[in-house]
Formats: sequence, structure tokens, C-alpha cells
Amino acid sequence: MTGAHAGGTTGRRPEAARRSRAWRVGTPVVVLLSGALLAVSATNSEGSDLRPGRYTDLAGLVAGEAADYRKVENRYQDLSDQVEGLSAGVGDKGVRDARREIAKLRDPAGMTPRSGPGLRITLSDAPEERLDAAFERNQGLEPEDRISLNRFLVHQQDIQAVVNALWTGGASAVTIAGQRVISTTGIRCKGPVVQLQGEPFPQPYVIEAVGDPEELYSSLDADPIVTGYRKDAANPLIEMGWSLEVEERVDAPAYDGVVDLQYAQPLR
Repeated sequence: MTGAHAGGTTGRRPEAARRSRAWRVGTPVVVLLSGALLAVSATNSEGSDLRPGRYTDLAGLVAGEAADYRKVENRYQDLSDQVEGLSAGVGDKGVRDARREIAKLRDPAGMTPRSGPGLRITLSDAPEERLDAAFERNQGLEPEDRISLNRFLVHQQDIQAVVNALWTGGASAVTIAGQRVISTTGIRCKGPVVQLQGEPFPQPYVIEAVGDPEELYSSLDADPIVTGYRKDAANPLIEMGWSLEVEERVDAPAYDGVVDLQYAQPLR
């Protein structure tokens, strides 16, 4: 044999060898830099989406999920009407006594409408430019000096704190986005919306309560979580959305949704 292979060499040109070394060295460097950028982003976002759903089609999202919920609710209502009709024709004394007890509990359970004087509170996220400014400002600060980006968004605990304070202040009925709040109402954050009893609602979150306005206001003023939220609303660096209005008449419709009852079972 003759040529390069006869001498046992590979025959690779010097340029090819240099390119191979460049790839071997350059690829790990790029990967490390990418990982560093991801780590910095995660640190600044504090593990959450910095702009949760602000650039998504909120109207389409809410409409789609609300439609699915309404289908379930309509099915539930149809079945409830059937049960009501069947039980009305039963002559058993135990059934009649149970129906009378149910009738007594309908009002305190939120199944009848309520109206009267009260308060209207509106919560909303901070303006987007405030969130963007805080994100940029945090880049040049030590972790302990950075402002938490979670303070720029309304969370479920903020809504729950307002509702609980209203109950404490003697509210006879509370609504969120026009939906009656009852003992089984669940308030959960899901992306850019808040779900109430499974139905999604976008901001702003309007909370209304029927009750003595002075007592309701005093209870809100004494709640530490509500007080912290209001401080962020007054902070020019954050400007969370907050408004409180005294209403001569607040109308709280009867709850007509699905009642999701849960109970504990003893261990065996």
C-alpha cells in the first residue's frame, strides 16, 4: 500500500483537526452559558412566570373553560330537578321532615338571594410597566435587595383574605365577579385567571358584600393580609389595583351552581 494509509496515519488535514477541537471546546461553553442564563432568569422570576398569560388570548381561554363548566352545571341542574320532582311525590314522613329542614337552611347556605347596603372592592394586577421596571431594576441588585415580583400580581390568598375579612365583619352575603360565595366555594389561581368553583374569571376581581359598611370596612382595615395588599397599592413602585366603594344597595344572587361536598373518612 502507498500513501498516508500505508504509514498508519488518518490523513486529516490540519484545518479539520482545528475545527474538531473548536467544536469540542465550544459546545460545552455554549451549554454552560445557556444554563447560566436560565438560572439567572429563574432566580429573578422567583420560580414563577413573570408575565403569567398577559400575552395569551384570555378571552378565548375564559370562554372555552366557562362553556365546559356550564355544560356540567346544566347537567347537574337537570338531575337536581328530576330528584326534586321525584322526592316531592314521596309521602314518607322522614322525607317530608328532611325537605322542611332543607328549606330552613337554604338562606344561610346561600341558596336564596340577598340585597342591602354594603361594599364593593376591586382588585387587579399592577400595571405591566411597573412589573417590567421592577424586573429591570432587580438585575443590578443583590438577591436580598430585590423586590419580589409576586407582589405585582393578585393571588388567590389576596382574594381569600378580603372575603374572609368581610365574613368576619358580619357580611350576610358575598359575591366575586357576581358569583355567590358559599361554604364550598373554592378560589384557585390557574395561570392568568382565578377559578371560582371551577369557573375561570380574569382580572379585575370585583368582590361585593351585603352588610353594615362601617363594620365591613373596620374588619378589612384590621386584616394584616389586606393591609399589606393596600400598602402595595399605595406604593408608587408597585401600584396594585385597589378600590373600595360604599354601595347603598348590593344585590347578591342565590347560588345556583354545583355543590361540591367533601368529607373525611375514618381510617380503618
